Amino acid sequence: MRCLKLAAALMACAANPALAAELASRLLKPAAVFDGVDGKVHPGWQVLVTGERIVAVGPDLAAPSGTKTLDLPGATLMPGMIEGHGHLFLHPYNETDWNDQVLHEPLALRTARAVASARATLLAGFTSERDLGTEGAGYADAGLKAAIDQGIVPGPRLLVVTRAIVALGAYGPKGFEPGVTIPQGAEEVSGPDQMVAAVRRQIAAGADWIKLYADYRWRSGEDSRPTLSLDEIKAAVAAAHDAGRPVAVHAATAEGMRRAIAAGVDTIEHGDGGTPEIFASMAAKGIALCPTLAASDATARYSGWNGSEPAPAGVAESRVSFRMALKAAVPMCMGGDVGVYAHGDNAREIELMAAAGMKPADVLIAATGGNARILHIADRLGAVKPGLLADLIAVEGDPTADIAAVRRIKLVMKAGAVVN
Repeated sequence: MRCLKLAAALMACAANPALAAELASRLLKPAAVFDGVDGKVHPGWQVLVTGERIVAVGPDLAAPSGTKTLDLPGATLMPGMIEGHGHLFLHPYNETDWNDQVLHEPLALRTARAVASARATLLAGFTSERDLGTEGAGYADAGLKAAIDQGIVPGPRLLVVTRAIVALGAYGPKGFEPGVTIPQGAEEVSGPDQMVAAVRRQIAAGADWIKLYADYRWRSGEDSRPTLSLDEIKAAVAAAHDAGRPVAVHAATAEGMRRAIAAGVDTIEHGDGGTPEIFASMAAKGIALCPTLAASDATARYSGWNGSEPAPAGVAESRVSFRMALKAAVPMCMGGDVGVYAHGDNAREIELMAAAGMKPADVLIAATGGNARILHIADRLGAVKPGLLADLIAVEGDPTADIAAVRRIKLVMKAGAVVN
């Protein structure tokens, strides 16, 4: 059977030179390789790619006849980075307020901007992204994912959640005449039965993950409070897991986090209200945290902070909770809530995680092999390893010594094709 498949491929190549080039082997020769797993830089390693997959890794590789060599002097080759928390249908809040994006920007405009944002993300070295909600753009993320998968537009591999799910009355936009129906940034539910129906609707519409808001501000200016009951979250998790979909939960209060943990969710986003006990519970259950340090940093700067110390309360709170989670050995997702700030600037979260005390090599693992494991895609992505898809990037210098090297992109390869 394998011989028949190979013969068919060779016949197709003879008739289609472009396909022949696509299946050809390439030998990548950087200064070193960071494999996304062991946290080490391996000088002198090379990577052999055939078609869309990595076939060999190591020093002094023997390459088949006709292999094209890509020399990358001074560069470190590493897995394509994975954005763990993004919103491609949002753009920076200092450009347009969130409410106005949801209520006043046409869907066609938002989709066109998302296409441009997807391209910027890919060119920044992020070859995969978990997009955690369209924020009023309906199910357009599923369509964008299909367009990328079909090669219609460039962008990262997407895992999408479509609309996300919130408690009735708890989300936004708000501030209108009571009783007037206003489009919301997520799907509203009340009670376990409505929750299960919403989960199933979103999966039917293309959701790879389910996202819930365990807490939020009931009114502008108020502190966040729990919004979904434990029974509602449990119902969502059961329905999602039955369908093979993991669950991400926005939780910024201690009680919201407790309910999410008790319900058996897969990741918690933000986690600013976490305590040592809560983070110990997350670690014990293997629930990952996406700290989104860059989101609080960006919103503080939009309000006038110039980056000097002492940091504003929201930024300081994010740092404290992040360090508590690190101390508790919580699995750490690299995800910055990009969309609050500019797409293509995804490395901002990487830099802030390192600045807040995480070792650069560990941050790099979080952005590659760690996120691949957390997002359930490690069987095909996240490491420089034979058999995995050749989603690879090369950065100038050694990112384990200088984390800012992840901004100095020299090569982006997705499924064996050089895109930059």
